[in-house]
Amino acid sequence: MRVNSTWPGLIILMLPTLIVAMDLTALLLALPALAADLGASNVEQLWISDSYGLVVAALVITMGTLGDRIGRRRLLLIGAAGFAALSLLATTVTSPTPLILIRALLGVAGATLTPCTLALITNMFPDPRRRGRAIALWATAQFTGGALGPVLAGLLLQHFWWGSIFLLAVPPMLLLLLTGPFLLPEHRAPQAGRLDPASVALCLTGVLPLIYSLKQGTAGGPTATTLTAALLGAALTTLFVRRQARLSTPLLDLRLFHDRTVTAVIIALVGAGIAMAGTGLLVTQYLQGVLGHSPAVAAVLFAPMGLGVAAGTMTAPWLARHLPTPTAIAAGLTLSALGTLLLLAGSLPAVLLGITVQALGTGPLFALGTGHLLAAVPPGRAGAAAALSETANYFGGSLGFALLGVLAAVIYRTGTHGTSDSLPGALATSRHLPAEQATLLLHDARAAFTTSLHVTTAVAALLLTAVALLVHTSRRPQPATPADLGATR
Repeated sequence: MRVNSTWPGLIILMLPTLIVAMDLTALLLALPALAADLGASNVEQLWISDSYGLVVAALVITMGTLGDRIGRRRLLLIGAAGFAALSLLATTVTSPTPLILIRALLGVAGATLTPCTLALITNMFPDPRRRGRAIALWATAQFTGGALGPVLAGLLLQHFWWGSIFLLAVPPMLLLLLTGPFLLPEHRAPQAGRLDPASVALCLTGVLPLIYSLKQGTAGGPTATTLTAALLGAALTTLFVRRQARLSTPLLDLRLFHDRTVTAVIIALVGAGIAMAGTGLLVTQYLQGVLGHSPAVAAVLFAPMGLGVAAGTMTAPWLARHLPTPTAIAAGLTLSALGTLLLLAGSLPAVLLGITVQALGTGPLFALGTGHLLAAVPPGRAGAAAALSETANYFGGSLGFALLGVLAAVIYRTGTHGTSDSLPGALATSRHLPAEQATLLLHDARAAFTTSLHVTTAVAALLLTAVALLVHTSRRPQPATPADLGATR
């Protein structure tokens, strides 16, 4: 018998959101110890860290639609059971290849969690104001988990081995499995139709090469392989979109994009992801390589970025009561742009304040924008809409690492006149040089990296300003009808 209580159910839905975000960021800090223990090469380390996100990005749309069809609670519990089992299995590996495979399988399980939790929130909170508060709390859990991940990883690694990072996920997933059948409702689309295998295949084979080309291109620069992957992914994604336009029950309902605010929100999610991922990548290196903090201290100093987003999502419902949704989102993004410009000062207080304000301003986008996206579809399509939101986030993050990362690398190499490829490389080289040469090398490398941070910061601020204007000028949508969105097909 299921208990009729929505708020305890929301707490249970926040658990997988918190843990998956924590698991992803915690691994970044554990990677050096893990690589040393398993003897992982640089390429293997890249795949250990990236295989999870690659698979999630490729499958999240499929899983969101699958939950609409077979039942969101059912798919959520299946994913939670798989995530717990695979997390335990990850602690037993003794070589890199099995861990890469397990991380990919964790991505399959992880792809079920976010769209199902968001879709269930839509079902549990039909009142728009209560749903807005619930989505804000859900988003707070996600970004709090991302902020706490490196901090908890640092504490665990001081006393335990790298496998303890994976064990973080097990107790919350078990709690979800034990309480979910009683606290969560089951819901599926009333006329779900069949899942089109060709659409699933095109989505998977289209997204994977695109994300792969972005990540590999960032790590090693453009190559024939990455360019081929990008072209293949673009071609397959085009075929996927064309097929969705012809199907009566598509995997991705393109009618969503008829709503200008929905389209603007999706673009803004990508744009904000680019700005935050790109600046976040450089700020973590700046804290360590230029300001000289240890990885553990840098993780603590960087935590305000995740906590800033959490605070922004918490205040979003209050903001929505006083401003139209597009205006509230645009105001937040404008604040983010101003916060990003604070990074130009370079001092530690300015950097910490800058990343906090940047993150704070994105809170309304993640809370109100996601809520608007879910409200724009019939309840039977909530899983697919939630998956679209997550896909925009993943693409934005990957593009941020790729585009702003490459821009920063080019500026850095120009600043060092081609004598150094990266700041970590310069730091490593300096340890083997006489004191005078080491001092000169580090001075040039740190100056070049600071310049690259300033330029990419300015680009990120311009991007946030652009998406703020886009959202602000988007037309306030009319209520979606079943005929418009295909609910009765």
